[in-house]
Amino acid sequence: MTEPTPAVRDRALSLPAAALPAYLYDLAALREHAREVRAALPGSVELYYAAKANPDREILAALAPYVDGYEVSSGGELTHVHEAVPGHPLAFGGPGKTPAEIVTALELGVRRFHVESVHELRMLAALTARTVPDARVAVLPRFNLPVPDGSLENSSLTMGGRPTPFGLDPAQADETVRLLTGAAYPQLDLVGVHAHLASGLEAAQQLAVARSVVGWATGLADRHGLRLSEVNVGGGMTVDYAGPRRRFDWAAYGEGLGELAGAHPDLTLRIEPGRALTAYCGWYATEVLDVKHSHGEEFAVVRGGTHHLRTPATKGHDQPCSVLPVDDWPHPWPRPAARQGLITLTGQLCTPKDVLARRVPAAGLRAGDRVAFSLAGAYAWNISHHDFLMHPRPGFHYLDGP
Repeated sequence: MTEPTPAVRDRALSLPAAALPAYLYDLAALREHAREVRAALPGSVELYYAAKANPDREILAALAPYVDGYEVSSGGELTHVHEAVPGHPLAFGGPGKTPAEIVTALELGVRRFHVESVHELRMLAALTARTVPDARVAVLPRFNLPVPDGSLENSSLTMGGRPTPFGLDPAQADETVRLLTGAAYPQLDLVGVHAHLASGLEAAQQLAVARSVVGWATGLADRHGLRLSEVNVGGGMTVDYAGPRRRFDWAAYGEGLGELAGAHPDLTLRIEPGRALTAYCGWYATEVLDVKHSHGEEFAVVRGGTHHLRTPATKGHDQPCSVLPVDDWPHPWPRPAARQGLITLTGQLCTPKDVLARRVPAAGLRAGDRVAFSLAGAYAWNISHHDFLMHPRPGFHYLDGP
């Protein structure tokens, strides 16, 4: 069980049942967390927010004082972020960029691209020459690098170190460097290397990956007699849904990055966390509609479900939550209540996959009680299949201050 902040608790209990479910974002808690993360990082490390984790305008704006820029991964995302936080640097990444998206990025002033393939590099060069012929565009090829020391073994999601559609194969590194340093593409500047290899890593594993990426990048530069100015080691800091009070060790990570930066004073190191910045500021608040007994187990059906909060289905975990008792029962019919100590919380969808949390310790849970699912500030609403069964969409509330 995970307790909501006082502001979230008050709002979850004060909303009428018809206004549930609702996403509740504690922006004050988000700012405090972002401030702590920024303080843990050395000044030589740049912090970009991976907007894919949660692109809500209010979230983007709350993070603005603490981040150096935003990483976007589609044309729609870059347009949205450009409008939400105008004037802030954007880096355009992600596989499968279309010509139209690249042109849009160039027209909006994006001058940093994470290039995923040789084909994309050639396309970017031609479109830059046509769209902004007087501009200089910074390029960081993204490489799918092997990590030989086992640092990725415990990752929850692996994007590199094995065959994947992400980034360039390291065998293409020399060809890529030659294309970017020759005379063919004068508008493109090879400024560094990008490598986002995995998600769900602890600080020690993240540091091992960062050291490996920096070592590989500097080796590439030495081999070609180049000076790289940037290395982006990606994001993927762990968020523990099974132990939500335990957070990524930003202090240890920052200390290690400081040592790495000190060993390479000519390099700017950049990280791109998403989930680990915003997950903790969001709650999905709802109401228990029914409590049912089935084959020796108990189930609570809540308003909404995984069509609103797909994270537990996507990651295969139980979403941490807190029960907020409501004593009022305004109906003339009897109030269903749990008789056992462990209850599985499900949604309203006509599928057995609509499970939010299994065997939650919630003795005495009743219809009409509220439940607040925590760690819902990232990869939650924005990755969910909203229109399945056409239930009403949730409300959105941004809590800021007392």
